[in-house]
Amino acid sequence: MRKMALNFAVLCAFLLTLHSSIALDNGLALTPPMGWLSWERFRCDTDCVKDPKNCIGENLLMDMIDHMASDGYKDAGYFTVNVDDCWLAHERDSQGKLQPDPARFPHGIKYIADYAHSKGLKFGIYEDIGTKTCGGFPGIDQHYQTDAQTFADWGVDMLKLDGCYEKVADMDADYPKMGQALNATGRPIIYSCSWPDYQRGSGMKVNYTNIALHCNLWRNYADIGDSWQSVTGIIDFYGDNQAMFAPAAGPGNWNDPDMLIVGDFSLSLDQSRAQFGIWSLLAAPLIMSNDLRNISDSAKEILLNKEVIDVNQDPLGKQGLRIQKQSNFEVWRKELTNNSLAVILFYRSSAGTSEERF
Repeated sequence: MRKMALNFAVLCAFLLTLHSSIALDNGLALTPPMGWLSWERFRCDTDCVKDPKNCIGENLLMDMIDHMASDGYKDAGYFTVNVDDCWLAHERDSQGKLQPDPARFPHGIKYIADYAHSKGLKFGIYEDIGTKTCGGFPGIDQHYQTDAQTFADWGVDMLKLDGCYEKVADMDADYPKMGQALNATGRPIIYSCSWPDYQRGSGMKVNYTNIALHCNLWRNYADIGDSWQSVTGIIDFYGDNQAMFAPAAGPGNWNDPDMLIVGDFSLSLDQSRAQFGIWSLLAAPLIMSNDLRNISDSAKEILLNKEVIDVNQDPLGKQGLRIQKQSNFEVWRKELTNNSLAVILFYRSSAGTSEERF
């Protein structure tokens, strides 16, 4: 009997070890990550001759780090400055390692990550699981250990991994491999996946329980654009499909409806408040994509609203749900700690009235 009990204990220990080696389980992102990302506002602008202030390069990122640190964003909880696509050189170096474009990043990536850390911030980077990034730069392409160690050596704190130029059928195997490689470096790196969005787009049924085992956050719908139509399209997707993926959300695992466009060109003040409020209720990552050097006071006030941020960062980690929809009127509710609730009454029509009514 003792031998059977010992064998059973050894088997359980083996299974626990096997699970920990396969699952991400990195103890990170226990509340939704907050920060800034280059993509929606600055896209793939690589012309630093004609557009030196706005091109994807060292100067832009250093500017955003400075404003994140000094303008109240860090104090509000926004910690990670992330560069998206188009930071790379078009070829790996002679050792097969990724390298930044030398003209736009003359001091390298570690220099920027170190600068972010010196300001009390973190630094995030973008790559693609496939052969190329969406912008046509070198992808991971099976270089899991090499690239994960490169990011760790640079001091990267967060990786957004896209899915262009990768077979959707291979994503169930390949995305976890990169997560395991990140864990193996010993450096804490938040792992953001685009895996479910590509599977959804191809018509596959997404296993969100499996996704949550391997990613800290994941995109599951189309990229946001700078328009109210784009924002409401994402809100509709989250409301219509919440039963599918809301149960997978919680501390360490978050559904990501994409970037906040508060402070960009298209949203009115009320629409900006609506996006920020709904994203907070969804327990979504609050990742801004705007120009912090030229943001309006009203947009900044929205983004720094402590009460709304507290709803988003509530440690219970429950994703808010749409509980009623009738025409242009919706009710959303989020469970909070201490048996509290946050509720949003969302009127989504952009139509107004031309005269005062009594």
